[in-house]
Amino acid sequence: MDDVRSDILLPSSRSSRLGLTGVLTGLLLFLSPPAAVPHSGGPTAPRGSAYMGVGVRAHDGGAPLAGDRSAGLRVTQTEGVDVSSHQGNVAWSTLWSAGTKWAYTKATEGTYYKNPNFSQQYNGPYSVGMIRGSYHFATPDTTSGKAQADYFVDHGGGWSKDGKTLPGVLDIEWNPYGASCYGKSKSGMVSWIKDFLNRYKARTGRSAVIYTATNWWKDCTGNYAGFASSHPLWIARYASTPGTLPAGWSTHTMWQYTSSGKTVGDHDKFNGSLTRVRALANG
Repeated sequence: MDDVRSDILLPSSRSSRLGLTGVLTGLLLFLSPPAAVPHSGGPTAPRGSAYMGVGVRAHDGGAPLAGDRSAGLRVTQTEGVDVSSHQGNVAWSTLWSAGTKWAYTKATEGTYYKNPNFSQQYNGPYSVGMIRGSYHFATPDTTSGKAQADYFVDHGGGWSKDGKTLPGVLDIEWNPYGASCYGKSKSGMVSWIKDFLNRYKARTGRSAVIYTATNWWKDCTGNYAGFASSHPLWIARYASTPGTLPAGWSTHTMWQYTSSGKTVGDHDKFNGSLTRVRALANG
């Protein structure tokens, strides 16, 4: 352990067991990942355990509704799925046979977590013929938007014009580890998001997709409309329609409509045919 912290002095043989316990506890805290931030909403999950939609049901309500969720929408909807480490090894061939044509996989969170199942979950859909992409769960209370965009791109969030790789997604929603808006003011949140998006564009040449829920966006950005002209919207709402969209967007590109779908939980609709999915992949 000498190469970890040269300033930590281990107790001598005459030290009490209490002193040794204190030092060992300090070492464990030093080596541990960032801890969850307590909040009034009850116990928090460990850092890294968040996933796309983690706060939607808890804060937005809207239990999944029965029936065809594409009913009433004007264009063809293309079925998709999003996964994280919670799903483990995903049965991609089963999803493909059931009509799922695109998929997103959690790659990173903050600047401290990489999905240990990323390889199977990112390459698996590609191998069965799906169009795939990756997403980053944002934690604006831990590091800057620029730093998190770099971490994302460096650990699975890149893009290539191969016709089967979608642009990266910024998953920005309720904080499962603390205050809903991560302790930021509305203008501070907008600035953080802007830093992430600008850095992602500089690194990949693509505009990232923004995944969010309308109520969170209103509460935490003041319903900011400035990203809509250049960033596709992935709206989260577990109901029969996507509902009211955040300011600036007249339509959504993707819609997470349930967290209790077949094979794996989170299922989505792309607002267009498979040709339009490919078009987004190609940029």
